[in-house]
Amino acid sequence: MSFRTIEWRDNKVVMIDQTRLPGEEVYNVYEDFQSVAEAIRGMIIRGAPAIGVAAAMGVALGAREIIADTYESFSRQLTNVCDVLARTRPTAVNLFWAIERMKRVAESNKDRDLHFIRETLKAEAIRIEEEDLEICRAIGRHGAPLIREGATVLTHCNAGGLATAGYGTALGVIRAAHEAGKNIQVFADETRPWLQGARLTAWELMKDGIPVTLIADNMAGYFMKKGAITACVVGADRIAANGDTANKIGTYSVAVLAKENKIPFYVAAPVSTLDLSLKSGDEIPIEERHACEVTHLQGLPVAPEGVKVRNPAFDVTPAKYIAGIITEKGVVRGDYERELKALVGQ
Repeated sequence: MSFRTIEWRDNKVVMIDQTRLPGEEVYNVYEDFQSVAEAIRGMIIRGAPAIGVAAAMGVALGAREIIADTYESFSRQLTNVCDVLARTRPTAVNLFWAIERMKRVAESNKDRDLHFIRETLKAEAIRIEEEDLEICRAIGRHGAPLIREGATVLTHCNAGGLATAGYGTALGVIRAAHEAGKNIQVFADETRPWLQGARLTAWELMKDGIPVTLIADNMAGYFMKKGAITACVVGADRIAANGDTANKIGTYSVAVLAKENKIPFYVAAPVSTLDLSLKSGDEIPIEERHACEVTHLQGLPVAPEGVKVRNPAFDVTPAKYIAGIITEKGVVRGDYERELKALVGQ
């Protein structure tokens, strides 16, 4: 990859500031867990897998800040660190998965000295980052055969290297197909209100030399009907037990349009995005964000002052619209409830 989304360096966390792209490629340095939490909340880092990595690194930073003489005192303060990080973004399940994994590491080493626990938490956070990169490459390997030679693939939001530790989930599938020599191109929805498709997906695909065409969100149906799009691949922030999938707002519309136009619609996500405790997408919590994200564009007002606004950050695509869920363990189709359980050994 020609950029780094997030890394642990010299006992600090370094993140590319995604709010500054594509105009500036700026890397911010974070030395405490509170600033990492603000970076997650403020969309400096976003994308479910990347949020998970950031949360793990935030826990490791927080552990280094704790002053304690006993494990009990350390554990109480670490719980507070985890709670602060858990409150940043409610929809992306990878956030909670990573935090719980870090908690388990601390608990399993409670009989060791606190220095050892702090170093073990740091090592675990780095391991989560390294694993995420390998997982994305595996998702790409499993998904690439679904993309035919000469395909034009529509993607929504950004599920690329910027949304992960590197390589990407949906864009991992696209990258793997491109690396296999398939003559493919990408249509990227702009993805209002944060414009992740315009600012981020277009930026990283152009940076890697993968042909990309940017379209406004409301153009997808037009190009589908014209036969210009042959497949859709998106990421996910949470997948319920029945295969219903939460992703960036506007994904549901793309899925419905794809079904109407007989275009396969795929979801690419790591197994850590599965939340089999939820029976359906109706139970997935949907984050509502500030009205200014809709009423303003790069700080400039585009709507009447005082207008009422709704701003859900995600929507849920029912499983019936999904042709397959691509994970690092393989592609799941059809009976999602049974197949997803089998995937995780339940």
